Amino acid sequence: MRHRHPAIESEEHRALRAAVAALGKRYGRAYFTNVVAEGGHTDALWTEAARLGYLGANLPEEYGGGGGGIAELAIVLEELGAAGCPLLMLVVSPAICGTVIARFGTDEQRRAWLPGLADGTRKMAFGITEPDAGSNSHRITTTARRDGTDWILNGRKVFVSGVDIADATLIVGRTEDARTGRLKPCLFIVERETPGFGRRPIPMELAAPEKQFELTLDDVRLPAEALVGDEDAGLLQLFAGLNPERIMTAAFALGMGRYALERAVDYARTRQVWKEAIGAHQAVAHPLAQAHIELELARLMMQKAAHLYDAGDDMGAGEAANMAKYAAAEAAVHAVDQAVHTLGGNGLTQEYGLASLITAARVARIAPVSREMILNFVSHQSLGLPKSY
Repeated sequence: MRHRHPAIESEEHRALRAAVAALGKRYGRAYFTNVVAEGGHTDALWTEAARLGYLGANLPEEYGGGGGGIAELAIVLEELGAAGCPLLMLVVSPAICGTVIARFGTDEQRRAWLPGLADGTRKMAFGITEPDAGSNSHRITTTARRDGTDWILNGRKVFVSGVDIADATLIVGRTEDARTGRLKPCLFIVERETPGFGRRPIPMELAAPEKQFELTLDDVRLPAEALVGDEDAGLLQLFAGLNPERIMTAAFALGMGRYALERAVDYARTRQVWKEAIGAHQAVAHPLAQAHIELELARLMMQKAAHLYDAGDDMGAGEAANMAKYAAAEAAVHAVDQAVHTLGGNGLTQEYGLASLITAARVARIAPVSREMILNFVSHQSLGLPKSY
């Protein structure tokens, strides 16, 4: 891959942005809200995005992907979000699961999963969070023990997106290290209909097509080939999936913030209360300008993180991806808040459709890791302060 400057978008990236924006415009917010109202899924958009080669932008060409990186996939998600129709499963299926399998999976696993993830015919979910572990991956209690050549998994997961529409879930469990007796993380591919693999929807206050699930793994028996990669490289594999997750969450937040801001700017340009449009008043205009600046700054950090990750700098990408997720979440929350406020009462109506974004924007502050844990990471890793957790 040619060296690119992360702060200046290449011609190809600008073309990709424009093409995805055009696709997003064809579907738009009306499509998205209609899908949510009917309790359906964004299958039509997913399938078309796949056909145009956008879903697998980051996956290797030999498996039907675009041969790009997280930089390209982040553009896809951001532009669909800016059009009002984000695809949350892009964060999970190609970005986390696709990346982990492409980097660490066996040839058989790559052949079995990557072409389907790239062409949209298969989806994967990702199960890491547990009821009692939260952000502490060392407290994960989902365990895998050997039984002959098989693995037996037991445990519980919560807030797993899209399990109902995913062909399999990549489950983070822990196995016992034979040498030390300590538990170490391992990743397993668990297909949806595997016996003992149960799911229950978690009722959410979120207006989203993707449902959240609690999973139970009750003596789930898996063949040896369900283990992804090397049993001893579990932590490395886990972080290989978590950095793209943070970068893509930033893209999700940026798209949402841009969508809300654009609605508010349109409104402020045309809405007249006194003699001129309300956007002529600095008290209305300046907060919108500030929100725009914050979104632009966050995008720069996201581009830097994607650039470092795609260049193979996992350590550098870890810091930048955390910072990008933090910055984009804050920028999106501010943009949505200001957009709703700009519209006044209309900001809370179904007609304008901004109020549901108040809850949705909050997600980026909480998931996949809270902003407090990011501040912990930065104070400890970046600033060298004593570890508090």
